[in-house]
Amino acid sequence: PLYSSAASDVYKRQIQNSIKSVEGIKQEIANMVVLWDFIQKMQETFEENMRSQWVKSNPTDMEDEIKNRFKTLKEMRCDKKCNAYQGVQEDIKKWLVFLPLISDLRDPAMRDRHWTALKNKVQKDFTVDDKLLLRDVYNLNLNKYQEDVEEITDQARQEAKMEKTLNKLEETWKDVTFEFSQHKNTDLKLIRLSEENFEMLEENQVAVTSMFSSRYLATFEDKFVYWQKSLAGIAEVITVIAEVQRLWSFLENLFIGSEEVKKELPKESEKFVGIDKEVKIILKDGEQKKIAIIFCNQNNILKLSLIHI
Repeated sequence: PLYSSAASDVYKRQIQNSIKSVEGIKQEIANMVVLWDFIQKMQETFEENMRSQWVKSNPTDMEDEIKNRFKTLKEMRCDKKCNAYQGVQEDIKKWLVFLPLISDLRDPAMRDRHWTALKNKVQKDFTVDDKLLLRDVYNLNLNKYQEDVEEITDQARQEAKMEKTLNKLEETWKDVTFEFSQHKNTDLKLIRLSEENFEMLEENQVAVTSMFSSRYLATFEDKFVYWQKSLAGIAEVITVIAEVQRLWSFLENLFIGSEEVKKELPKESEKFVGIDKEVKIILKDGEQKKIAIIFCNQNNILKLSLIHI
């Protein structure tokens, strides 16, 4: 009887262990079924993304969706060392590197020169148009060129900022005109740059100078050199002209307005007649041209003005 009771207990334990093993196997199978269903859905998602037209694709939404799926994968109760899990995890990681690169390449700042740089880097030719599919871009293996793509797209964005700065300078300074004030009771007008425009001039000079520290200056270097010289020219000429007008107005009262000074200083008075004529020519020219950058960037205008200080 004792032997029979002990054997019965062993038998019961074996049955219970077997039941637990079967339940464990059933749960493991169920988990694997969930994993394989997940893998199938991911493959369908990847394939749908691949068929997207480049011009219509939305990599940001795709990335958000795949990130959410990745979170679901991580929370699954399954053997995370099995090939199936490792494989889909690797595919997702590739897409999470690929899609941000696509977002960068979709930036409107990308120009033909940047696409050419990318083609040269991946050593493949393609046309960026309505026929280009995400599959075509995926097959470029951009994941292998992540740093290069980031470099090219960063250059595109930085150059776009430079281009915007240049366009703003061009648009602004083509319309910046002098302020004029009548000189005494004559038809001659003194010229000056408004305080607002002078402040803008200084700000623009700082903006242009800062561009020379950019590693991507080469594309627009000639234009920035032009604007650096042009803005410096405006600032210098305006400063000199202001001093010329101040001195000329003062001396005019002495050598032209005072008969007594003419008698006492005949040579100086005679010399001032020539200076007076040249200053008036300069001021008349400023009134005629009106636009600061046109007047200030004439050849010899600074030299002509300086001789009268």
